Amino acid sequence: MTFLIQQTLIYAVPLMIVALAGVFAERSGIINLALEGIMIFGAFIGVLFVRLMQGSQAVLAAKQAGDWVALQGLELLTMLVAAAMGAVFSLLLSFASINLRADQTIGGTALNLMAPALVLFLIRIIANQNTLQMATGDSASWFMLKKSTFGVDKSVEWGFFGETFLNKIYLATYVCILLFIILSVILYKTKFGLRLRACGENPQAADSLGINVYKMRYAGVTISGALAGMGGFVYAMTTANCSSNGDVAGFGFLALAVMIFGNWKPLNIAGASLLFGLFKCIAAAYASIDINGDGVFLLADIGISAHLYRMLPYLITLLVLAFTSKKSRAPKAEGIPYDKGQR
Repeated sequence: MTFLIQQTLIYAVPLMIVALAGVFAERSGIINLALEGIMIFGAFIGVLFVRLMQGSQAVLAAKQAGDWVALQGLELLTMLVAAAMGAVFSLLLSFASINLRADQTIGGTALNLMAPALVLFLIRIIANQNTLQMATGDSASWFMLKKSTFGVDKSVEWGFFGETFLNKIYLATYVCILLFIILSVILYKTKFGLRLRACGENPQAADSLGINVYKMRYAGVTISGALAGMGGFVYAMTTANCSSNGDVAGFGFLALAVMIFGNWKPLNIAGASLLFGLFKCIAAAYASIDINGDGVFLLADIGISAHLYRMLPYLITLLVLAFTSKKSRAPKAEGIPYDKGQR
């Protein structure tokens, strides 16, 4: 059960933070279909930054000395860099959608097509191969927090809570959860959040009250890009062993489904992310899931094809959207270019 909960969180947290990225963009009135592309770009930037920093003498010394505080600092710094570059990449969508009034769906699709091509092109230049990896070691040995990290022997039992939430975990998981809570409060309990949502519901009315719709939409898409870029690196670190190959297994599109299923509301999105994260966990590790702790791997013993387990997250996505999409209520002005002279 401990393994199941840990793995579910690992898959659910990137979905949750990237789905919130979609909420910020769409609540401001811009459809951000480019979440997948921004995640791919953020994952590449994060892995590249870690790779470059591993050549630093200070970082190597910290690793050899077992200075886990410095390594966690590197992890947080990399998340910030990935977020910053994700925000920069999202400016392409902002400019096309806000200044040029281009079709937002086509703009997002263009970025989704451009990101993997650009990333693979850069990887070939940098590493002369199709996958960019950390220079030394793996993400588990560099960034995962274990008992040994805190000087505790492996044989010491921490109980269910300690073993589940404090052992073999990534600090990034809890940073993303905290960030999700803070940004959700900002979106629904602050003046900035109210103005942002007003621009996605009725931009003409917001403009009549002195709110700069263009600036608010730029802010919404920029925050969206930052969160998606960060989510891309967190995905690469926790599930892809800190490597980038121009692919994030469709997590950006799954995040869009989570956002729609959650009806653009953070609490619903958190629940939907856990649901989809559970099925992603089952798809990835069904053969090693011991639910009762008795050494019996029920899912592996059933005899169902592994391909069906891998299809589960996407089948569930289709089923959930088929039954819930009619009740979903998107922001009224999303996807509609704002014309200041139109009333």
